Amino acid sequence: MKRAMFPGTFDPPTMGHINIIERSASLCDELYVVIADNIAKRCLFTPEERKEMIEASLPDIRNMHVVIHQGLTVDFARENGIDVMIRGVRAMADFSYEFELAMTNKMLCPEVEVLFIPTDPRYFIIRSSQIKEMAAFGADFSPMVPEPVRIRLKEKMKNNSLHS
Repeated sequence: MKRAMFPGTFDPPTMGHINIIERSASLCDELYVVIADNIAKRCLFTPEERKEMIEASLPDIRNMHVVIHQGLTVDFARENGIDVMIRGVRAMADFSYEFELAMTNKMLCPEVEVLFIPTDPRYFIIRSSQIKEMAAFGADFSPMVPEPVRIRLKEKMKNNSLHS
């Protein structure tokens, strides 16, 4: 495998995301972490902030490129000669959704294979939406995110509460 991509929203990046990125980077020559800039999703962080947090959380991965993309991930794959799309899965519900998405992507871009990587058991219950909720209520979410994300999320929650 030469070039792979791990697409997602990453709002915010979690330890689960970081684990999948680290493991994926060891399987390929180049790994593109593709941040979806999807206008249909309401995100807490801008795409640029999410990119900065991922890069700050993984400074030692030399074969990783973090990019922001608007549009279909299969278009990014085609435009950049991607061989494999990596998807992380936590539970059966994730797999069901991801499998349907993989089949749709396969119809649109048959030359790109989809590789499912199960989450590390330590990160099985971590979801970005839960982390944002915990942060909003002042709970300790620090074990669930890398330090650069923890700092940014605390700042974001502090600033949001000042303007509410």
